[in-house]
Amino acid sequence: MSTRRKSSSGRASRSTEPNRPSPRLRNLAWRVPRPAPLPHTEAELERLLAMARQHQRSGTTVSIGHSRDACSVAAAEAFASAWRARGHRVSAVVDWPEDAASWLRQAERLTAGSPDVWVFAAAVEGFVQLSRRLVHSTGWAARRSLAFASLADPLCAELAGPGVLDGLRGATKTGGSWGFSGREVIFTDD
Repeated sequence: MSTRRKSSSGRASRSTEPNRPSPRLRNLAWRVPRPAPLPHTEAELERLLAMARQHQRSGTTVSIGHSRDACSVAAAEAFASAWRARGHRVSAVVDWPEDAASWLRQAERLTAGSPDVWVFAAAVEGFVQLSRRLVHSTGWAARRSLAFASLADPLCAELAGPGVLDGLRGATKTGGSWGFSGREVIFTDD
């Protein structure tokens, strides 16, 4: 149910649920310094492409999200190019900063048009914030999402919170796969 409240400026603001706390984690980069993502590998990219094809509901549309660091941008561009070359559609390619006021605009752009699958190339800090916004404000589902190896970090699930990333899967640098189950990352060599 949607309610309207007046802000301090006297204008009405929209809230989807009154008294629900913001999904934003404060000072995350300071608390959790993580290395920048490494360049993706061909084995990782090929595995993600195969996983995305298996993940499709009824179409071939993906929405791609990425951090703004050079390796995440390159990985997102490589996936988008390879996906299109195989005759499939990319509905959106959305980037985000590691620190922002809310990540709402990026979350809405990623989920617009209900893609078959979401693919993420990102650093932990910004992705955690974005994933919390996606769960809080959109119809995003982690189980319909895939990610490059940079997000196969138990800290990612711990910071995102209970259930936020359950079902998110991805590819390892060597072409295997990984997935979140609670706060654990489960790796398989398939």
